[in-house]
Amino acid sequence: MKPFEEIVKFIADAAGADKLAAFKPSKTAEMRVAELLAKQQDGTLSAKESEELRLFVQLDHVMSLAKAKARARNRPSAA
Repeated sequence: MKPFEEIVKFIADAAGADKLAAFKPSKTAEMRVAELLAKQQDGTLSAKESEELRLFVQLDHVMSLAKAKARARNRPSAA
């Protein structure tokens, strides 16, 4: 198992499907990401902001994978 997958599995195991499904970034976080995306689109994103946006995208991907793993674990198997 790759280190990235270990982190996804840990989050899925620790939080569980219900908590993960309910998780959403705060309005403040959503507004910040929208601001960063707008700056990226108009070419005014600084290097520091670019790194902040890249990190958010990576964390969002990890959360999506953890949510999927937790959902898959809770599905009844088709027997």
